[in-house]
Amino acid sequence: MPVNMINDADGSPRVILSEPTGSTAEVLLYGGQVVSWKNERREELLFVTKKALWKPSKAVRGGIPIYFPQFANFGPLERHGFARNRLWSLDPSPSPLSPANNQSTVDLILRCTEDDLKAWPHRFELRLRISLSAGKLTLIPRVRNTDNKAFSFTFALRNYFSVSDISLICSEVRIEGLETLDYFDNLMQRQRYTEQADAITFDGEVVPSSQIDRVYLSTPTKIAIIDHEKKRTFVLRKEGMGDSAVWNPWDKKAKALPDMGDEDFKIMLCVDSAAIETPVTLKPLEEWKGRQELSAVSSSYCSGQLDPRKVLHGFS
Repeated sequence: MPVNMINDADGSPRVILSEPTGSTAEVLLYGGQVVSWKNERREELLFVTKKALWKPSKAVRGGIPIYFPQFANFGPLERHGFARNRLWSLDPSPSPLSPANNQSTVDLILRCTEDDLKAWPHRFELRLRISLSAGKLTLIPRVRNTDNKAFSFTFALRNYFSVSDISLICSEVRIEGLETLDYFDNLMQRQRYTEQADAITFDGEVVPSSQIDRVYLSTPTKIAIIDHEKKRTFVLRKEGMGDSAVWNPWDKKAKALPDMGDEDFKIMLCVDSAAIETPVTLKPLEEWKGRQELSAVSSSYCSGQLDPRKVLHGFS
């Protein structure tokens, strides 16, 4: 399907993807960032703050920003690296598409600039394929070393999921698939812990502050974000990215963020696909490839028609 390119009021280019059942996705060339994913009922599946700064030099808070070549402050560069703060281009020579009916795709590329080389002295090409099909949004990042020396990097696709109010007593939002795993707690100086709960849950009464900022290690290829209130489950499938970060700022941190509304923390939850604990190392001309597939599955809390363990293990 052809790429539909429009310009925002400020001239910023935006790609609109659509497919026959009615779902859509919107991608900014600035940052190579998905900022909208709507299902066939026109329901927005991704969170974007209403206080987003829609201007160059600042990544939009929400959607799916790309963190490269550094996650958070796990290194000397600016927080989360510079890829999310650069203008990408349409890839003039993308890899061939695999046969797929009713799929809408855009291929983007980011090449290093002289300014980038001053901060991070490694030449690279970062490609991103974004594909929309019925009920699914797929992102395939690829990093190629175009330098004459090896380099290492960390990487993440930060997924801002739109969820029902997680601040309520007995919130019905939970993450399954990360139980029993080790994680770094960024709120505790990156100390390493083991997840003891059957699922990650949020409860404003039991836990006065449910702020969470963790990197789960060696995570499975499938993770479920279950939202009983909205009768929806997001299924995250990933390859080439062994870790998963989970983030919600909760109330005090949200109020301290200039580009986030005071109440926004209630209706968003980040669960990332990431390569953090063990950086990716590429020799000259080598290429790394990751893959993330997001799907939204209708589910019913009352009828129990969705068994999250079946989702996680591929039986549903």
